[in-house]
Amino acid sequence: MKPTSSTATARRAPLSTTTVVYLALLGILLVGGIVVAATGDTLFSNANLVDMLTRSSLLGFIAIGQTLVILCRSLDLSVGYVVALSSLVAATTMDGDPARIPLAMAAALGVAAVIGLVNGLVVTKLKVNAFIATLGVGLIVKGYLDTWYAGPAGEVAPAFQAFGYTRIGPLPLSAIVMVALAGAGIWFLHYTRTGHHMFAVGGDTDVARMSGVRTDRTVIVAHILCAVAAGVAGLLIASRFGTGSALVYDDGYDLESIAAVVLGGTYLLGGRGGIGGTLGGVFILATLDTVFNVLSVDPFIKDVLRGVIIIAAVAIYARRRLTRKPDRFGGHVDPPPRPAPGDGAEAAHVKGGVA
Repeated sequence: MKPTSSTATARRAPLSTTTVVYLALLGILLVGGIVVAATGDTLFSNANLVDMLTRSSLLGFIAIGQTLVILCRSLDLSVGYVVALSSLVAATTMDGDPARIPLAMAAALGVAAVIGLVNGLVVTKLKVNAFIATLGVGLIVKGYLDTWYAGPAGEVAPAFQAFGYTRIGPLPLSAIVMVALAGAGIWFLHYTRTGHHMFAVGGDTDVARMSGVRTDRTVIVAHILCAVAAGVAGLLIASRFGTGSALVYDDGYDLESIAAVVLGGTYLLGGRGGIGGTLGGVFILATLDTVFNVLSVDPFIKDVLRGVIIIAAVAIYARRRLTRKPDRFGGHVDPPPRPAPGDGAEAAHVKGGVA
């Protein structure tokens, strides 16, 4: 029987970006496992699995927030400084007292939210390019950290350190929380009005504005959520170190989080992508780091290989013809100019209207 046109179209439809990301992750796990096994070690030992998941949790929190601002055709280079400041605020507020854990968490996340608000206002109201705006705000925070915190400060209550060290089998609690936050982010993007507006703003700001979307408010919300996600990473840093640390801003979380988002298939110019793909990108980077460490690869060679992989991945994404059907598991592909009702990331004039 001759296949119908719809069947033929379905057969020709390319894989979604999220699917490609996780297939790449599977391939890296298989190849990495074989290479490590050739040296007489095993990649999938309990210690290595814990190392992979521990690495992914910290970067994952930051990259989840970074995805939101990149979807809005913005970015945030202040996240590393927010992580450092949040860890210090949490540790100094807590000061070893378990009863002050809720207050310390609220203070850290509140400070992060204020920084995100400032970023959003500078980008939207002063019309400063996001690269310059967030870098400038980050440097202001850096100046404060360098002036007032020469080293570690504060003390984290032992009960709160469970966030950084508790494991359920091979699964660190922080990784479980990170995956839960990613799930909440996926739901937010695909089932809320503001989430739909983020896709619309990133796809075409002028069209979104003419469709009734309050574009400035959408970008500001994205920056606040990004900073709060970085604040959660700061809480994780404090729980692991037992104190606040101002030096973590030198660890390159800003650029690495952007790399994870892009590696996960999110379009750097906004409008396409999702947190599901970002999570895959985070796991890819964590897997590569673990493989390189097990093989004792030179740090310079490690960075070169990571850079080559990221460039190759982005080049492949650019050459692929993406399907127009959105991926409900967090990935999102290029929508048609006028989305049909029922699409997961349809434009605001279809799903959201005026916020």
